[in-house]
Amino acid sequence: MLTSCSRTVFRCFKALERAGDRLTGAAGPFFVGLAVVLISTGAICFFDVIAPSLPYPLITLPLCLLIALNLFTHYFYVCTVRPGFVDEPPAEPGRSILWARRSRLAKGRALTGGVRWSRSRREHTIVGYVTAACSNTTTTVPVRPAPTLRIPFSLQAAHSEKLIPQSSSSPTGINQCVGLHNERHFVLFMAYLVLSTLSFSTLGYPHLFSALGLGLGTSVPYEEWPHRVPEIAFIITYLLSVVLCLAVGIMLAYHLYGVARAETNVEGQDFEVYRRKARERGETFVNSYDLGPRRNLQLFFNLGEAGYPIHTLLLPLRLAPYTDGRHWARREGFERHAGVRRGEELTDEEDE
Repeated sequence: MLTSCSRTVFRCFKALERAGDRLTGAAGPFFVGLAVVLISTGAICFFDVIAPSLPYPLITLPLCLLIALNLFTHYFYVCTVRPGFVDEPPAEPGRSILWARRSRLAKGRALTGGVRWSRSRREHTIVGYVTAACSNTTTTVPVRPAPTLRIPFSLQAAHSEKLIPQSSSSPTGINQCVGLHNERHFVLFMAYLVLSTLSFSTLGYPHLFSALGLGLGTSVPYEEWPHRVPEIAFIITYLLSVVLCLAVGIMLAYHLYGVARAETNVEGQDFEVYRRKARERGETFVNSYDLGPRRNLQLFFNLGEAGYPIHTLLLPLRLAPYTDGRHWARREGFERHAGVRRGEELTDEEDE
């Protein structure tokens, strides 16, 4: 059901993107500008109409400001941070105040999960496997040659070594690809957008009736609407919040489901074929990159004892991914997917 709902949502967004491209000739910048206007309007409506009526303002107001700050900042990052291309050297984490600091346990260690790079990060012609200890488990990290094509690292990949072109299928409203370096911001932007619209929809419910002049759920009559935001602006923003909460919530659930299973959109389709072929032979398909939902999510957000502290999910900070895009954690004892024979790969999985 989640897959069918997400496909419906994606088709709707794609239809909007095509319509915007026909009308403006530049759908990307148009939707970025539209998103900024809508998000800003929603924030103004919330803090002018809803926030003053919240109880315990010393607690609720800072929380609302933090959610809004995360929403705007992650959207800025997902639109401006380069996704990463295979002909570029691995990016180094910044040192400014906008960058998170690793946890104390991570100091002196390699990347999250015990992943270790080759001796020189530019020496990407080394092919082999390194066994690395990580969080009471052992994973195998493939080191493979980097392709020379200029394509971004795969979209929404928790840890997949495939490099998938995404230049023609960037998400609506982003105006660029989503890859290794901005995929975390993309997921967190969706999460905070869902949280923001859900808060707006639930907390703004009494004010909606006041704006409609029905006088239900609030003691403020229609003719005494005391807010700077016009009633019609609040009503439209409220309706958009309900729709976006449902649509983006489905998208977020779909992406987190893929991350928890350690597979990209393309892999999700391929793996269904692999599972069917494996069942026909009496075998079991095993995704070699799947370390379990919890560990997959930790690697995607680069959290844990060798990564960053969990509060980085609550603060709008930048942080480095656990991998440079060329080294990926595998399950112990796996050098490739189980249940798939050579020559059966629907996409080029490995060049070993």
